[in-house]
Amino acid sequence: MMDSSSPRSAYVHLPFCHRRCFYCDFPVVPLGDRADGATSRSVAQYLGWLGEEIGSSPPGPPLSTIYLGGGTPSLLNATQVAWLLTLLNTRFGLAPGAEITMELDPEDVCAERLRGYHRAGVNRISLGAQSFDNGLLAAIGRRHNRRQIETAVALLNAEGLCRWSLDLISGLPGLTPALWEATLDQALSLSPPHVSLYDLAIGEGTVFDRWLTQGRLSLPSEATTAAMLDRAAQRLGAAGLRRYEISSYARPGHACRHNRVYWGGGHWWGFGMGATSSVAGRRLTRPRTRGGYQAWLHGLRCGVQPPAGPRERLEDLLITGLRRSEGVNRQRLAQQCPVPLAALMTLSPRLERDRAQGLLYCEGPCLRLSQPRGFRLSNQVLADCLLWVDELFAPGGAAHDTSLAAPA
Repeated sequence: MMDSSSPRSAYVHLPFCHRRCFYCDFPVVPLGDRADGATSRSVAQYLGWLGEEIGSSPPGPPLSTIYLGGGTPSLLNATQVAWLLTLLNTRFGLAPGAEITMELDPEDVCAERLRGYHRAGVNRISLGAQSFDNGLLAAIGRRHNRRQIETAVALLNAEGLCRWSLDLISGLPGLTPALWEATLDQALSLSPPHVSLYDLAIGEGTVFDRWLTQGRLSLPSEATTAAMLDRAAQRLGAAGLRRYEISSYARPGHACRHNRVYWGGGHWWGFGMGATSSVAGRRLTRPRTRGGYQAWLHGLRCGVQPPAGPRERLEDLLITGLRRSEGVNRQRLAQQCPVPLAALMTLSPRLERDRAQGLLYCEGPCLRLSQPRGFRLSNQVLADCLLWVDELFAPGGAAHDTSLAAPA
């Protein structure tokens, strides 16, 4: 039975790539620089598994957003992508005007391939540029160069794929303020309708993690990285790209609708190795290896978490919602969790300190991070939010105080 919580979005994980980048800790399956997804038996087998999982999913309403992520989805050819989108359409249907995003690496982009993806239904592209400096790109394990980024963008525009995003990474080893300024110059010269700007995170088990332990990795200081992020926010904003989420900037009408589902506390289907879904208040994360995913798919499919209680739901909504420029509305939080509104209207001393320091704005029932400083120091504020939730749900805490509940 469908209800308002039935997912209208789907994430599909396509884990295959040519090689693992030095910073990558995603669940991926490297196939080698000469790999071709159209002829790979590993890819064909995995697509069969996806077909089993999607085909055995319970019915739901038509999908408003689909996101094909990886890995490198552009290892697949247009026929494979069309098959996958047809499978989703057959199982769930597509809502009119559905947003269908696909991640592409610049070196995989050619006119014929783009035309095929577009005809298959893809109408939004996330282009993994990361940097425009050829030396930096090589130093982080990327296969493409600056010219390939520029060519990919020209081909996107020629194909009429006007909804696209440029991914950039700050805090890279060897990145200086001068190089960062040049990166912003080159990015803005392409007039991107959307930019996703991520700060480098060193994941456990990555090449960078090993090099850092060995003392072989030289990273910009936190102060330098913070200044570069602030400079990016300033320049992107001046170019008409509004910051609508901590890592996301968009021109009017170009915000990523799919990611807004995550940040807005919505529900979504997740399919494939390592993918997480949120259905009927339950989270499920699939195994991160091919063998583990196959065993899970053909076994008991365990790993479903119990429905989130009020405390877990509140934590999740705060952590995701405060990433957005509009923040969270405590009246809505009280309804979604549920928690007495009066309990949410009184902040903890730590959050009051964040407010006094200009990191957090309180505007009636709304809480939001300031820009750019609150966004930059979001980890501090979010940690204080989690401590606040601990206090609310501690024995005798305000979340349990029935006298604070609104009268019926």
